[in-house]
Amino acid sequence: MGHIAAGNVIALDIGGTEIKGAVVAEDGTVLRSERRPTRPARGGGAVLDTVLGCAAELAELARRAGAPPRAVGVVAPGLVDETAGTVVKAVNLDWHDLPIRDRVAEHLGLPVAFGHDVRAGGLAEARLGAGRGSDSFVFVPVGTGIAAAVVTGGRPQSGARGIAGELGHLVVRPGGERCACGGRGCLETVASASAISRRHARLTGAPDLGAEDVHRRATAGEPVAVEVWAEAVAALADGLAATTALLDPERIVIGGGLARAGADLLAPLGTALAERLAFRTPPRLVAAEHGRSAGCLGAALLARDLLARELSAGDLPAGDLPAGDVPTGGPFVHVSSPGGAS
Repeated sequence: MGHIAAGNVIALDIGGTEIKGAVVAEDGTVLRSERRPTRPARGGGAVLDTVLGCAAELAELARRAGAPPRAVGVVAPGLVDETAGTVVKAVNLDWHDLPIRDRVAEHLGLPVAFGHDVRAGGLAEARLGAGRGSDSFVFVPVGTGIAAAVVTGGRPQSGARGIAGELGHLVVRPGGERCACGGRGCLETVASASAISRRHARLTGAPDLGAEDVHRRATAGEPVAVEVWAEAVAALADGLAATTALLDPERIVIGGGLARAGADLLAPLGTALAERLAFRTPPRLVAAEHGRSAGCLGAALLARDLLARELSAGDLPAGDLPAGDVPTGGPFVHVSSPGGAS
């Protein structure tokens, strides 16, 4: 690969299945990338070691290329305190009150911006994706779980306790299947990719298939797959209708693995949403543009914002960043919006 420009940042998106890492240049180009399995069954400490090891390897790759990273952006799932830089609770990672920002900063000796993975994805879609040009939209990644980022004025909102957007735990089927959160009938138990896979297996007695396989079978006309897919779409429409009634977004951006179904998801979902919103025109329903890379790209944006703020405040020596490293064009514009970075 060619020369890496000065002012690179490291981006880390920590998920329950895998850790995505990248070295990202000033213009948004991904120069190096790493993916490592999270394997949370090893315990929270082992997961943290994997995160730190991935970050260190990316930093070393950038240094060897002649342009060391200037900052790090880290995003994580669960309940997070963005101001304190702490993962308060991430059950799937076995993390509780983990000061992840400080641990990464100590390990790499770099400034670290920290945020929530879904809100970071919303930030990426707001600046660089399907949310561009919209002052008010909701980003809804539908994958293993379901969450949302409520974006207003280009900034994802975190709420009073940092848990705004927990759409997956909106009860849409009272008394239904038990959810990991302790409730019953949450949207995640019906419309997430894992729920689709689980329900199809239960009804057919066949080994678990992924949601994409269930979708393919539904497209081919398999009755059980058609039923499971339709139930997921109906439940998701219920959740989005409630979201629309409360927030009145201009558009809803659907991301995550399920969005790869394309029109097979968006078309019936749009129809079902319109039926539930007979009192008003429904918001635009569009596919996310960044797919699985949204969180990692959002982490890079948080790191760039942190760099710009520190440089503006004079916290970095004048020689640490050339003037060109404060973006004035390309993907990393609008650096004044912190988007939840601490």
